[in-house]
Order: sequence, then structure tokens, then C-alpha cells
Amino acid sequence: QVQLVESGGGLVQPGGSLRLSCAASGSVASTYVMGWYRQAPGKQREMVALMTSGGITRYATSVKGRFTISRDNVRNTVDLQMNILKPEDTAVYYCNAGTTSIWNYAPNSWGQGTQVTVSS
Repeated sequence: QVQLVESGGGLVQPGGSLRLSCAASGSVASTYVMGWYRQAPGKQREMVALMTSGGITRYATSVKGRFTISRDNVRNTVDLQMNILKPEDTAVYYCNAGTTSIWNYAPNSWGQGTQVTVSS
């Protein structure tokens, strides 16, 4: 099992930027894929962005061109740079990790979540 700890959430105005970070520890062999999901109030948890250890990425259509995922395989971290934020990006963002294909992904580890609120 891998432990994931997120940081970087907060309140930002529409059009602003935030950067989320996640650090993995423990069984880092279980981090072939690392990434971010989010859950807004009353909605299902949804995939935001994923990245393999080899650099393959996958983004939700709603965030393409605005969000960028990156990871450091030496430090076992994954970041999410969020630009041009919209009120509909408001959610709890969860770091996750797994070993399945990025295209048929099933996370097996989750962080505790960090709140992102986009509001004027």
C-alpha cells in the first residue's frame, strides 16, 4: 500500500491559478499511474488528470488546455497546475495511485483530499 498526502488547495477567484501537490510514500512500486480525481458536492467522483511513470498523460475533457499534470519519479510526487479556474472546478481534489492501465484505470490508493474553491 502507498500513502498519499496532498497539499495546495484553497480559495481562488475565477480565472486564477492554483497548484496541487501530492507526495507518495510506502510501496512506491504501486505508483505506475498517479493522478487526480475530484468530487463536487452532490456529484460523483471524476477523473481529472493521470500520468504514468513513463510520462503518458490523460486529461478530462473539461480541463484540457487549463490543467497540467507533472510528476517526479525520484521524489515520488505528482503535481497539478490549474489555470483559468472556473467556479465549476470547485471540488475536493484527491490524489490517487494505481498499477492498472491509464486507459482502464482503477486507483487502489487515495489521499485524504484537499478543497479547491473557485469563487469571487
